[in-house]
Amino acid sequence: MVNRLKSILADFFQQADLVLLGLCCVSTLYGLVLIFSATQFMETKVIRYVGVQGAAMVIGICAYIFISMLDLENLMKKWKWLVLFNIVFIGLLMTPLGVGHSTGNVAWLKFPLIPFQIGPAEVVKITFTLLLAKQLVWLREEKRDLKSFRSALLVAGHTLLLMGWYVIISGDMGNALTFFFIFLCMAFTAGFALRWFVLLFAGIGGTVSAVLFLDLVPESMEYMVNRFRVLFDHSLDPLGVGWHQTRSLLAIGSGGVFGQGYLNGTQSQSSESQSLPMRWTDFIFSVCGEELGMVGCLLIILLLTALILRVLLVAKRSQIYFHSYVCVGMAAMLIYQTVINIGMCLFVMPTIGVTLPFFSYGGSSIVTLYTAMGVVSNIKKRTLSMDRRSRSLL
Repeated sequence: MVNRLKSILADFFQQADLVLLGLCCVSTLYGLVLIFSATQFMETKVIRYVGVQGAAMVIGICAYIFISMLDLENLMKKWKWLVLFNIVFIGLLMTPLGVGHSTGNVAWLKFPLIPFQIGPAEVVKITFTLLLAKQLVWLREEKRDLKSFRSALLVAGHTLLLMGWYVIISGDMGNALTFFFIFLCMAFTAGFALRWFVLLFAGIGGTVSAVLFLDLVPESMEYMVNRFRVLFDHSLDPLGVGWHQTRSLLAIGSGGVFGQGYLNGTQSQSSESQSLPMRWTDFIFSVCGEELGMVGCLLIILLLTALILRVLLVAKRSQIYFHSYVCVGMAAMLIYQTVINIGMCLFVMPTIGVTLPFFSYGGSSIVTLYTAMGVVSNIKKRTLSMDRRSRSLL
């Protein structure tokens, strides 16, 4: 058993993507430093938040190693079970395990003996990406025209059905849009005709415009519409819908180039929780801007950019369509969350509860991010093995 474990670890260190793992670890440790500062005002809960995040990082690294060694091809032979998993796992939100937030969204699961809540959307992003990649490869292998309406409808239908199932149950539009962005990037990479993208966006734009013009927005969705409206008029509701982002912009602006100093941010260290709301999750970037300034924020952006480019590099080097599509999907997930979260903090994107990858507090988020990157590492390992096999035949 011990020898087998040594063999597995030796294989991991020889072929897995250690650069990608290193970038994940550095980003998480940087996030831990920021979370420690952002939770100082709660005093007794600081150790809990830092401890959970640290434990999630350790679990995440283990998941990264395990997934790197997994046989993805054999896993995808059981794709029907993955489809069932996506449906059932999201459906658990309707059971007593589902946990709601102040916004009314029921987007988390609380299992006994697990110290953190699990967001089904976080986990399903990975299985959805794998299934979508398999669907695209199936369409290609069946010699179907990827530019045809039928192919576009099959892939878009898969995405919209999952999104609809999730939104109806959870009410969480922010994470639902992650699925949509992953679909867009993967479909574009696979070679779908641009006319279908134009038609899709025209349809969405026309529908939204008609709903707004005819004043058909349900009262339950009015708050979401206002989150978009406030982007164009910051004075619309500064004490309500715009409060989070107004405070965020003030914090980032007061940090200047080098910040007010670690653990010295005026709002980050305020004992009033509403001084800078959700500072350890959605607005962790604002804490960095206030205490470490533009330099600290640029470091976050550089680390996340390096992560995304590393994933895309693995996609480019892969010799198998399935592997390339999966990597593009994983990169799309990181891009969406990064752009939306930082844009949210800068008051140019709506507040839709999307966390900053590897930096925001969230046990399930950290574990699933490491798992997703483990899939990329697995693909890099497979590519290396294929290259060596090709060279040996020559």
